[in-house]
Amino acid sequence: MSVDWVGYGYAALIASGGVMGYVKAGSVPSLAAGLLFGSMAGFGAYQISNDPNNVWVSLGTSGALAGVMGKRFYGSRKFMPAGLMAGASLLMVGKLGMALLQKPQES
Repeated sequence: MSVDWVGYGYAALIASGGVMGYVKAGSVPSLAAGLLFGSMAGFGAYQISNDPNNVWVSLGTSGALAGVMGKRFYGSRKFMPAGLMAGASLLMVGKLGMALLQKPQES
């Protein structure tokens, strides 16, 4: 059983981004979304650590964040925070997609 350190780091990045949004701008929605998505990503990393084929929670979380933050980045053209989170989320989607393609699923 290997630990998904990349997944846990991604979860920490999401949660810390929500906290920073609250500290800098007083944004309660940023705090709530950061903690919600960060905990979902952390749970997904925990699942992958226990079963490397169980990527669905992480894939859903990173896919949703890639879409939402990608749309925000496209509209604002500001790298922080939307561009950073969209890029990190796209990298996670790519990592998880490669994991799905490399390991055949047992039915």
